[in-house]
Amino acid sequence: MFFSIIIPLYNRPQEIKELLETLVLQTYKQFEVLVIEDGSVNDAEAIVNSFSANLNVRYFKKPNEGQGFTRNFGFERAQGDYFVIFDSDCLIPANYLEIVNNSLTTNYLDAYGGPDGAHSSFTPTQKAISYSMTSPFTTGGIRGNKKAIGQFHPRSFNMGVSRQVWEKVGGFIITRLGEDIEYSIRIHSQGFKIGLIPDAIVFHKRRTNFSQFYKQLHFFGRARINIYKFFPAQLKLVHFFPAIFTVGVICTLIFNILSWRIAILANFVLAIFTLLIFFHALLLNKSVKIAFLSVIAAFTQLIAYGLGFMQDFWKRVIFNRS
Repeated sequence: MFFSIIIPLYNRPQEIKELLETLVLQTYKQFEVLVIEDGSVNDAEAIVNSFSANLNVRYFKKPNEGQGFTRNFGFERAQGDYFVIFDSDCLIPANYLEIVNNSLTTNYLDAYGGPDGAHSSFTPTQKAISYSMTSPFTTGGIRGNKKAIGQFHPRSFNMGVSRQVWEKVGGFIITRLGEDIEYSIRIHSQGFKIGLIPDAIVFHKRRTNFSQFYKQLHFFGRARINIYKFFPAQLKLVHFFPAIFTVGVICTLIFNILSWRIAILANFVLAIFTLLIFFHALLLNKSVKIAFLSVIAAFTQLIAYGLGFMQDFWKRVIFNRS
């Protein structure tokens, strides 16, 4: 099988350098790489071209349209049997394509997704953010997990689709705000087989500080409402949890100001939740610092997502604004 790896890029030249360095080391060699610069001011043309001796890589520039439509640009120019999408802030293990090829050979999927994890080179903050995004206490542990709730929807930082899917379903019809989930639902609706390849892991850097992480998760909360506007049945009770958590934290703070006695139960629940995250992160990462930062990351994630979710739920569902 010949793979086309498609990478949208926006003002991140150092990230694409690190990603391409990992692709040079792939044990499975039947692939090409398409890097599409999406209207960047700080472009990476020289960096990408420096890999041309070691990689089958092509570099493109286009006006800024967002990651979804930039991936479509890559689909249209890809030569592979199977298209693999990565975010530019990922590092790819050397056996990634070998794992995917072997998996698709024994159990073919029309589209797949894979898990993400924390690389040993990540900063403590990045490891804490990675923990938060995969923790059973925040996402339910369902991202990249066999026990996903309902349909499995690959995420675009680590996703593959066959050429047949592209030819029948087309590409992304929205460019951001949940574009990968919308695309996955449409692929499902056309009868294609989608699944998880558990060992096809990537190391996803995500954001390097909590301010950036907050902005990203606030965006994710809004994206869930955007998916609802396309597919109302896809809005599940579990998606309300961060909003409920956020309201609970706000109410607890208010109760503590009015009278700490009123907030005893709420404080107790938050304390238990905090300790569960801390000790679970400590068990996984063997670091008190990362465990402490994981608590901050978890609260940041839930509150940012919850506020973004409530903002667009109020605006787009209650008041039905565009």
